[in-house]
Amino acid sequence: MAGIIQGIGAATALTSANSLDTKKSLFSNSSRSLSERKGRTFVVRSDGHLSYGLKGHGGRAEQFITNAVAAKGDTAAASTSSKPGHEILLFEALREGLEEEMDRDPTVCVMGEDVGHYGGSYKVTKGLAPKYGDLRVLDTPIAENSFTGMGIGAAMTGLRPIVEGMNMGFLLLAFNQISNNCGMLHYTSGGQFKIPIVIRGPGGVGRQLGAEHSQRLESYFQSIPGIQMVACSTPYNAKGLMKAAIRSDNPVILFEHVLLYNLKERIPDEEYVLNLEEAEMVRPGEHVTILTYSRMRYHVMQAAKTLLNKGYDPEVIDIRSLKPFDLYTIGNSVKKTHRVLIVEECMRTGGIGASLTAAITENFHDYLDAPIVCLSSQDVPTPYAGTLENWTVVQPPQIVTAVEQLCQ
Repeated sequence: MAGIIQGIGAATALTSANSLDTKKSLFSNSSRSLSERKGRTFVVRSDGHLSYGLKGHGGRAEQFITNAVAAKGDTAAASTSSKPGHEILLFEALREGLEEEMDRDPTVCVMGEDVGHYGGSYKVTKGLAPKYGDLRVLDTPIAENSFTGMGIGAAMTGLRPIVEGMNMGFLLLAFNQISNNCGMLHYTSGGQFKIPIVIRGPGGVGRQLGAEHSQRLESYFQSIPGIQMVACSTPYNAKGLMKAAIRSDNPVILFEHVLLYNLKERIPDEEYVLNLEEAEMVRPGEHVTILTYSRMRYHVMQAAKTLLNKGYDPEVIDIRSLKPFDLYTIGNSVKKTHRVLIVEECMRTGGIGASLTAAITENFHDYLDAPIVCLSSQDVPTPYAGTLENWTVVQPPQIVTAVEQLCQ
């Protein structure tokens, strides 16, 4: 392993000194006012078969912020609706962001199972091995603890590795490396080492992938000090978050949902980088704040159509940053609507929704006119049978019913 890392370092030694100056341009856009942020609507295209109806079943990315709270964002992602751009699938957007960063910074490298000439299990790294060579796109054995630890060691030497887990559930085998090394080495070394690593891969409840391949590991990793976590939900934010995560000096876990890889959207041709700690206002509204992320964003937007027909005006926020939370955006929404519904695919016990509920209660309790409602997956292993699988996760009719009860 040491020989491999030294080989990568030797291949990039001539240019690595210049690669560290690029971080200063991470967030170059001017700041926006709250009214501008509130009026921004994000338009995405979905293929429609993510719907599961059940009848009768009603700049700061470089500096880690403490206390899991992000302050007001310096930038906001520009809307893509007015730009010509190009249409792209979500997995292609991830690859495009990764390729741009590998072109920009020779210290960026990729490692994982089948990421090389096979192109990754979901083709996120397809075509990168012939272009960059086997040292920068490294196929590894089936040994998550080993290659994750190797990636952390590479990050300590000044490289910027992206470690792909073929499935997020497999990364449980590397939990020791992620928790005791990745999240803590910057602190335990007295600041002598930075760990600029990105750990990414597919997760979530797919279509009959079984319990072991349907893990939602957000709840596992959120308690690890020193780790940032983001979840992409559209091609636009997938690319922007990938680029920001690679440029960050903090270890970042990027959660991708297995059912969203084939979502198509038009994104800008020009380069952009998103803020790792900023939520996205998907739909402004007045009656209730709905906080969600990843695949549940589309279940919420399906429910929003029904709610509009019933006279409700929900405000939908894709929190994107799972750690730290963007309590500036969330707080301003709570102060306006005074009601909060959290919709997640994570487990109810100890999930992201539980942490978000605690943060909102602690910071904005006086603005609430009703108790916070959290819709989460059931605390059971995900069944293989498709009908049972659907019953374990939140469905649009449940969201409609929850909003109706919350707004009574």
